[in-house]
Amino acid sequence: MDVLVLNCGSSSIKAAVVCAETGKPAFDGIAERLGSPEARLKYTANGARGEVALGVGDHAAAMTAILDALAKTGLAEGLAGVGHRVVHGGERFSASCLIDDEVIATVEAMSDLAPLHNPPNLAGIRAARATFPGLPQVAVFDTAFHQTMPPRAYRYALPEDLYRDYGVRRYGFHGTSFRYVAGEAARRLSRAPSDCALLIAHLGNGCSAAAVLNGKSVDTTMGLTPLEGLVMGTRSGDVDPGLFEYLERVTGRDTHAVTALLNKQAGLLGLSGLSNDLRALLEASSGGHEGATLALDVYTYRLAKSLSALSVALPRIDALVFTGGVGENAASVRADTLARLRNLGFAVDPEANKTHGANSNGNVAAAGSVPALVVPTHEELMIARDTAAIISGKES
Repeated sequence: MDVLVLNCGSSSIKAAVVCAETGKPAFDGIAERLGSPEARLKYTANGARGEVALGVGDHAAAMTAILDALAKTGLAEGLAGVGHRVVHGGERFSASCLIDDEVIATVEAMSDLAPLHNPPNLAGIRAARATFPGLPQVAVFDTAFHQTMPPRAYRYALPEDLYRDYGVRRYGFHGTSFRYVAGEAARRLSRAPSDCALLIAHLGNGCSAAAVLNGKSVDTTMGLTPLEGLVMGTRSGDVDPGLFEYLERVTGRDTHAVTALLNKQAGLLGLSGLSNDLRALLEASSGGHEGATLALDVYTYRLAKSLSALSVALPRIDALVFTGGVGENAASVRADTLARLRNLGFAVDPEANKTHGANSNGNVAAAGSVPALVVPTHEELMIARDTAAIISGKES
């Protein structure tokens, strides 16, 4: 069963036509660096490569280019359905579901909680529904995986009515990635998923880490919104809540403006004063750029600190897993992070780390260390599988 999978992120859109049974893509494309002059769609369709310059393209322009490419290559025919990554489903959605007008309205109502994600997710849904009105569309929620967290992990220390009446709690994100990576890591460790204790770091433009015990999320770094937790590309991660009142008073910004600053002008971009792209910062740091060096130092320190904190949710650590674009490709980030986690029994193998664990089943840890695995995520396959199962009536 072939499924069109759309994964609309804060600065990119991934699109794939995936066979749900085999995981093989007939189409695999990514529109990245959206909103910048370098915005481009690169794709492979039936083995042939294509590329489209998007100008200073936004998500709408990228969606148009993706759907045009599918039509031109003939892959729009024969699709069984469309699966969409949706970031925030709140407590309303604890599993994937068919998309109807009510689901769209609920996702839209949660856009304030994921302002960089739910709007582009909805743009993808609306474009796909307009282009393929006869195909079933399925939403796969990043928050659903974390619905297994216990109250001690998801509740804030706030009055009960704020949770009861307004849903103020920690939700967690990147759940589709964590779900896939947890299963693949267990396989590589020759352990049953139901008997595996993992720390997982999903590192991209957005970043979060999770403690996964026996295939279930027991804690994670992101919270009510994707702003909490680790330092990210343009997001600050954890800050003192008193910062809002302080910045309102000394700069004249209102709460909306401060929130926008923390989402779009902070993180690696804010610290470096240069870029949110970690590749650019690594190059600049090697050339002596102080802001880039500071940004990278804060990034890996905060990552290691959060992983250490998450370890209290596990009875043991069978492995630390790196995934996402940065986690899979930035050897220096992995090395710096593992060096900061010596007290948890981690040490890096420099040679294995250089090749991202290519010759060691993904393990970049030194002999005698707790395993540290590089596991490429495959959110598209998970979304395709959920979509196929729901279309087939095997899940609801």
